[in-house]
Amino acid sequence: MNAPVIIFFVLAAMCVIGAISLILQRHPIHSALSLIVVMVALAGLYLLMGAEFVAAVQIIVYGGAIMVLFVFVIMLLNAGAEERTNVSKLAGFAGIPLAVALTGLLAAAVARSEDAVQAATQTGLPAPTKALANLLFQDFVYPFELTSFLILVAILGAIVLAAPRSES
Repeated sequence: MNAPVIIFFVLAAMCVIGAISLILQRHPIHSALSLIVVMVALAGLYLLMGAEFVAAVQIIVYGGAIMVLFVFVIMLLNAGAEERTNVSKLAGFAGIPLAVALTGLLAAAVARSEDAVQAATQTGLPAPTKALANLLFQDFVYPFELTSFLILVAILGAIVLAAPRSES
């Protein structure tokens, strides 16, 4: 085994362990920290694929700004530890078979797509950073601005929900 394969398996394991930890944590801050682990490991996987720009955006935007926003909202809402109910145990009975079925479906799709993966690795990456920037800020400028507006509305909604209510 060569070094990139070992690094891939380490980063993939970090992603899976971080995602499982994200789901199993009872405290929201610990879940947010697990999500940061997943985001950083994904950035490492992007670096292995040669997509340095996407890895940098993953770290700066998702690992940094979005997660700071999540932690800020969690702190603003003063969310405590999650209480377990019987409903979550009931969801496990349906969720585990569905997760096994989804895993099997994904494994079958990966097994059938070996030729497509080999063709994609031979062609390389199609667009440099300048072409991506032109595409984002010329062709898709309206969806880009709409997304930033939706994030602003979500922030304002979180502030309104977290604001103390006056009894009058």
